[in-house]
Amino acid sequence: MTVAAHPLVVRARELADGLLAPAAERVDQEGVPAGHIEAIRRSGLLGVSAPAAYGGSAAPAAVVRETAEILAGACCSTWFVQTQHHTPVLTLAKTALPVRDRLLGPLARGELLSGVAYAHLRSYPRLPVRVRREADGWSFSGTVPWYTGWGLNDVMLLAGVSEDDKALFAFVDAREQPGLRPSEPMRLAALTASRTVSLDLDGLRVPEADVALRLPYAEWAAPDRLKTLNANPAVFGITSAALALVAEEYAAALRTRLEEIRRRAYALADHPVPHEHAEERLALRAEAFTLMRTATTAAVVSGGGRAMSLDHRAQRLAREGLFLLVQGQTAESRTAHLSRLAEPRHPGR
Repeated sequence: MTVAAHPLVVRARELADGLLAPAAERVDQEGVPAGHIEAIRRSGLLGVSAPAAYGGSAAPAAVVRETAEILAGACCSTWFVQTQHHTPVLTLAKTALPVRDRLLGPLARGELLSGVAYAHLRSYPRLPVRVRREADGWSFSGTVPWYTGWGLNDVMLLAGVSEDDKALFAFVDAREQPGLRPSEPMRLAALTASRTVSLDLDGLRVPEADVALRLPYAEWAAPDRLKTLNANPAVFGITSAALALVAEEYAAALRTRLEEIRRRAYALADHPVPHEHAEERLALRAEAFTLMRTATTAAVVSGGGRAMSLDHRAQRLAREGLFLLVQGQTAESRTAHLSRLAEPRHPGR
């Protein structure tokens, strides 16, 4: 079976063409509606990476990437809400703790939607969220700077660092409760529709039974760092969507470049040793960003003055591209990207 013929890719394309893309400009201004999330739940896409034994599809990496490209290119806000779900699923799939049997099935089948609240761990040794042992579990205190999908998610995977320097991940109901208070939804240059808030944690109590992962911080950080080396499929999705707005005589060469960067980036992503070729991975990530900005700029230029209207697709894609430049950013990826931008003959200058 080819990637394009995989049932989840077919469903993603149907969702993109029939629901997400036609409504994307309205969603950008009004917010991701519950109906979009319900359609994602019914599609089976929330279980794309989940074990088949728990109701998921355990799809190949190429299928996971293709569905991400399709959804992001159609409506980046909807893609961003649902993409949070996959880390909790993979976390549960790898744990042997009791929470696996309670939550993995409902998450894999799309009965529950999960968000994530752990990106702040990447600011270590600064500790925005601290965890303290309690008699019957754990207590979380501090601030989660970014949490996406508030009001849409059922649960969240929340992380902090304990006094003995261990990263602790636990599942929490995604609602206001004693010890957890959300901010007002953030107004952002892009993806305001994703319902992003910050979370104030003041002694939030979490039972031991809800813990999904606890390990020394360094052991968590090492594999996490590898995730941020590779090009993001959403970048290729936005690039493809932007090039669709450009006349073929100008888009053809850019599309050829897109296919080449994607091929090389995905070959590295599939490399059996994930820590090898780090510099090349970061270089391709930066190349993908550069091409995305070129493609979205071309879409705006092609649209002329009309592209400045908030109901025009080109300006939305350009703003979503700006968001992807910093999404999942680490100090290492930022340095590599800035170094490329500073090169005297950098093609994006």
